[in-house]
Amino acid sequence: MNQSVRRAAAFAGIGTLALAASVLVAGVAALFAALGALALVVDEGKAFDLLARPSDRREGRLRGLAAFAFATAGLAMLVMLVDLPVHAFVAAVLLLSYGNLAERLARQRSSSAIAATAAFALGGFVAAIAAQSVALAVVAAGVGSRPEVVFLAASGALLAALLRSVLFERDDPLVLFSVALLLWLFTVLTVNVTLLEVALAIAVTVGFGYLSWALDTASVTGMLTGALLALLTIVLGGYPWFAVLISFFALGSLSTKFRYDEKRDNGVAEANEGARGGGNVLGNAAVALVAVIAFAARAHLPFAGDVFLFAFAGSIATAMSDTLSSEIGGVFDDPRLITTLEKVEPGTDGGVTWQGELAGAFGATIVAAIAVVLFGTVGALGGAVVALAGVGGMTVDSLLGATVEGELVGNQTVNFLATLSGAILGGALALLAGLS
Repeated sequence: MNQSVRRAAAFAGIGTLALAASVLVAGVAALFAALGALALVVDEGKAFDLLARPSDRREGRLRGLAAFAFATAGLAMLVMLVDLPVHAFVAAVLLLSYGNLAERLARQRSSSAIAATAAFALGGFVAAIAAQSVALAVVAAGVGSRPEVVFLAASGALLAALLRSVLFERDDPLVLFSVALLLWLFTVLTVNVTLLEVALAIAVTVGFGYLSWALDTASVTGMLTGALLALLTIVLGGYPWFAVLISFFALGSLSTKFRYDEKRDNGVAEANEGARGGGNVLGNAAVALVAVIAFAARAHLPFAGDVFLFAFAGSIATAMSDTLSSEIGGVFDDPRLITTLEKVEPGTDGGVTWQGELAGAFGATIVAAIAVVLFGTVGALGGAVVALAGVGGMTVDSLLGATVEGELVGNQTVNFLATLSGAILGGALALLAGLS
């Protein structure tokens, strides 16, 4: 066992102390606050040698332990002051602690990034289930929904793995707070699924994520982002919602590979051989995720659930339309700037071709057709609304590309704003048409 594994095991042992919150939250808050203060004054000895990270050794202080301890104490205070559920608190702490330990053990055996990521997610998932089970048994006398426990563990593990893939080890407090707040949100929502349905959702999500990575359509970060989006879409929305989402990922990935060498020669191809990163995935699907969560929280909101369905479909139709327009249109050499129609070089922001516009309209129509077939409340008129929202969002993307993209905002921000406009347009048109 090397030093990094021993350190991770020690942190996991310290994190396990958070389970005492099931009995006395104030005691846990005080314990971890004291531990954090102590870590800042310890600069030698066996404890320092065991718990110090490389940066701690350079600075002569256990800053990593102090940050972890103070973050845990802060979350314990949220349990006392604003009713953060105890089982969400202990799940977040043990998920991160044991996820890190599992990752370190995996790195001893393999240098593969995907193996380390999978180990972190699996270790954190199992630890979160165990932590919630203990907390619910003590605090609620065994009362607790097993499907909810498993769903919280899976969504928390995916979010933590995603954040760990883009952040540094010193950022673990941020990961801890993010996971705890996500789990808190989901405890508020009504998740009406069985244990079998959650298990199937996790299996589909894992398969989808692995396939996207194995086919080089997504990086590890992109894979985790897509997997988290898929899980939340299935559980909070349902499989028809997932089918709409997966249509974008599937056709979008295929269009990225379409005549890739030509697009690379023209300077318009996606980097990394077309493998999309987490930022790209979020830029195209973050609005859809918000729409799914809003649908799940519709009992607490003033709008009917169908508004969020059309917002979701409109954002995905925009993402599909924009992706196909860019990837298909990128192989043609006669783009024109959408604002002036003057000829521009391939790859110019805001440049469009008639072939790309046609491909984009086709992409929006595909999403609309899927929505019509799978959602009984959409109908032909609703399909037209989704298609119009997609084309409208694609047009907004091109206009933003021609006017503000570059010095002011990046491509991912433009994608986000475009999908937001498609979602707003879809929801607004549905209201005007009396579809919700």
